[in-house]
Amino acid sequence: MGVTKTEHFTAAQNTIAVQLKALAHPARIAIMEYLCEVNSCICGDIVNALPLAQPTISQHLKELKNAGLIKGTIEGTAICYCIDEKGIAQLQSYFNQFAARLQDKNQCC
Repeated sequence: MGVTKTEHFTAAQNTIAVQLKALAHPARIAIMEYLCEVNSCICGDIVNALPLAQPTISQHLKELKNAGLIKGTIEGTAICYCIDEKGIAQLQSYFNQFAARLQDKNQCC
């Protein structure tokens, strides 16, 4: 994030920003939805399900994993991916708290 001076923001704000940035691509949303549906899979399964090349899928998986939204375990020569419940819980908690704060405010518009 460099130029945005992330050190001026809390760790929680930076974490949410990284997670949301990782989700800000339709292919990554599709991957998350697919992983939620099948529970876990290898990269090749996702390649068969989405209209993207294997290297592209791998790059998207890397971004989602770096953001803490998915995790991967090595199974032989493949990596099995699944949703990282901790990362999803962080997003859920953030949006629940955000929504609760909005309910306490008077509507300004």
